[in-house]
Amino acid sequence: MASRRIGLIMFGVTGRMGYNQHLVRSICAIRRDGGVALANGDRLVPDPILVGRNAERLAAIAAANGITRTTTDLDAALGNAEDTVFFDAGSTAMRAGLLTRAIEAGKHVYCEKPIAETLADALAVARLAKARGVKNGVVQDKLFLPGLRKLRMLRDSGFFGRILSVRGEFGYWVFEGDWQESQRPSWNYRKKDGGGIILDMLPHWRYVMDNLFGTVQAVNCLGTVHIPRRVDEAGQPYAADAEDAAYATFQLADGVVAQINSSWCTRVRRDDLVTFHVDGTLGSAVAGLHRCWTQHRVNTPRPVWNPDEPQTLKFADQWQEVPDNRTWPNGFRAQWEAFLRHVAEDAPWSHTLLEGAKGVQLAELGMQSWHERRWVDVPALEA
Repeated sequence: MASRRIGLIMFGVTGRMGYNQHLVRSICAIRRDGGVALANGDRLVPDPILVGRNAERLAAIAAANGITRTTTDLDAALGNAEDTVFFDAGSTAMRAGLLTRAIEAGKHVYCEKPIAETLADALAVARLAKARGVKNGVVQDKLFLPGLRKLRMLRDSGFFGRILSVRGEFGYWVFEGDWQESQRPSWNYRKKDGGGIILDMLPHWRYVMDNLFGTVQAVNCLGTVHIPRRVDEAGQPYAADAEDAAYATFQLADGVVAQINSSWCTRVRRDDLVTFHVDGTLGSAVAGLHRCWTQHRVNTPRPVWNPDEPQTLKFADQWQEVPDNRTWPNGFRAQWEAFLRHVAEDAPWSHTLLEGAKGVQLAELGMQSWHERRWVDVPALEA
């Protein structure tokens, strides 16, 4: 067994997602465990260089995580032939430009979603990557979560029979920033900075629906700004003009209907911050990020509607949990390992920039549906 180095240029690791999920829990964890196992028994060890605009913050992050290389000079980093992969988890507004620069420098690229602010830019980046022959990918982490993997297992086993409908609930209360600090950056709530929950979350729901329940064929979406005034990181009030909630219905292939609510203005009374309730002819399931419960056709109770008496059935107790028969790794790390294997040995990979462009497409069509107050068809995309 031999160790093989792979050089990564990592941009955006000073942000919450880039730092926690991608650097610490993925790349640093992979390094700590000796690298990614390849088919021939070798170990592929990432060697990252952290790139950004704040040299002091980069140095502090590197020192805290045993990383020796940082720079504020992106062009110099892209010019190093020994670093072959570029990763971006920075702001959406910068992403298409950064990916374009990296692809033109001959780098394989991997990035957070959405891959661009507009479908035109997303397709341009995806087509450039295809033309230049570089390997490319977009983070689609929710497919790697234990709860959704269990839904896939149920679907593949035939548990649901014919899937009828999906109901998704996502969100939590994001504090306004006045009496309690906000949990999300202020740019999320400003249109000019690429904010808004539709562009943030509909790309997620696109790959979840396409991969688990059926190809998305049409969308009917309503967005709204529930909280029009928030307070930023400096304690200054600002106008929040980007939608903070979206209520969407989707038509999927084979007649499946999906309804997904996304909100930063809701208080949670469910099993997780996101849950998916799937109903089929033979059984139903409810999954969160990690856990999943089922109710089969033969175990379905017969409730009786009687508004004059308190409900005696304890509905939650009538579901059976899918057991954890294996240990699931962090979803971001699992996808990182799959992408690195794809780069190193051409292992199978389906989460391309074109798939990322589909998410941007759905966000654009969701916005169109909202503004035109109608159903909008979702056409097929080609690179």
